[in-house]
Amino acid sequence: MHTGFVRVSLALAWSASLLAWGQGAPRNSMDFPSNTPGQLTKVPQGVVLVKGARPSASDSVTPVPEGGSITDKVFTNKYFAMTYSLPPDWTQKYEGPPPSDGGRYVLAQFSPADTYKGPIRGNILITAEDLFFTPLPTANAVDLINYEKDNLQADYKVELPPTQTKIADRFFTFFAYWSPVAQLHWYVLATEMRCHALQIVLSSRDTKLLENSIRDLNKMKLPPEANASTDVVGGAVPVCLRDYASNENVIARVNPVFTEHRSNPVPVRIIIDKEGKIKHIHFLSAFPDQAKAITDALAQWRFKRFLRDGQPVEVETGIMFGRVSQPPGHLVENAVTQ
Repeated sequence: MHTGFVRVSLALAWSASLLAWGQGAPRNSMDFPSNTPGQLTKVPQGVVLVKGARPSASDSVTPVPEGGSITDKVFTNKYFAMTYSLPPDWTQKYEGPPPSDGGRYVLAQFSPADTYKGPIRGNILITAEDLFFTPLPTANAVDLINYEKDNLQADYKVELPPTQTKIADRFFTFFAYWSPVAQLHWYVLATEMRCHALQIVLSSRDTKLLENSIRDLNKMKLPPEANASTDVVGGAVPVCLRDYASNENVIARVNPVFTEHRSNPVPVRIIIDKEGKIKHIHFLSAFPDQAKAITDALAQWRFKRFLRDGQPVEVETGIMFGRVSQPPGHLVENAVTQ
């Protein structure tokens, strides 16, 4: 699991394999229907066929991490409150896979379009690691960068050690590495937003292009820095608390009743309103019957109101249902087994 993530976020080869992968094979189901003898089924262009566990949400209004889009050459992600104008003649040819049950998202991937006239091409990859559910030994963006640096494969070399830098009025942790064999360079930036480690990976053989791309990132619009004491991003989103679904904060709890026995983990992000009721449910990966059972149960949960400066505020937290397999020492919030 760890090695797979390092390759995901630290190698340009991952980007190519992602595209060839058909934008994400299902993590929890491999029972694709087979064609009858002599019959061929054509896969529609631009369609991702995934049978089984998938992301979903209780409403279509509340933003979710994977809900970014591009309009008029501007990438917008309402959940992270970020916008980014693509460089001239750059485009997103493919969308990323669904979120993993370990909380890994591919938010966007940009590369030069066919009309690009530059001599050297590059790649911009934006990902997010959910710090509620990550199997990695990381608690923040700094830990994530250090973990990646310390787990580079032998044929990659660190060019610049981790350091703090400011991009678009936010602090990022930055480091650079390269492959002497492939003559490829990677510039990696990470910052923490809404209990996610948001990561931007730029890759190219041309370091000048990478430096220009870093400067171009200053055109991004990002929310204000989080308040370290309350883990609040700005003032328009819920307070992000990693362990709020613990026993001391839950007034009423009903466990879901599953109709089928399954062995997959089901990570769930919830938003609790000011009165202690759940107002939004986001399933990172769940089968439809699991999502229904959990939704029915969570509708009956009640939480203590969370107060900030004496006033009740909304809270965002995470709960892991299903069967959870985590490395030793990794804290899983309120794991409820089937």
